[in-house]
Amino acid sequence: MKRRFSVEQIVAVLKQAELGLPVAELTRKLGISEQTFYRWKKQYAGLETDQVREFKQLTEENARLKRLVAELSLDKAVLQDVLSKKFPGQRS
Repeated sequence: MKRRFSVEQIVAVLKQAELGLPVAELTRKLGISEQTFYRWKKQYAGLETDQVREFKQLTEENARLKRLVAELSLDKAVLQDVLSKKFPGQRS
């Protein structure tokens, strides 16, 4: 899923709101709903630039590890299938 706004951009928008820019004006300018703005606020409020960078790196690492686990699980299932055909009397 491709996001329209990066985490850095979202944090910048939240900072603008903290500085007093009206939420209605921000949402209109960005073409987002107020619900989206408040969801962002709940998720990213209080983050600083270095935290955003770290959050992004952790998110990417998490996605990479999830892919790795999925690939290894598939490999294991294939190997178990091959073994069960080679040695039909045994179970793992």
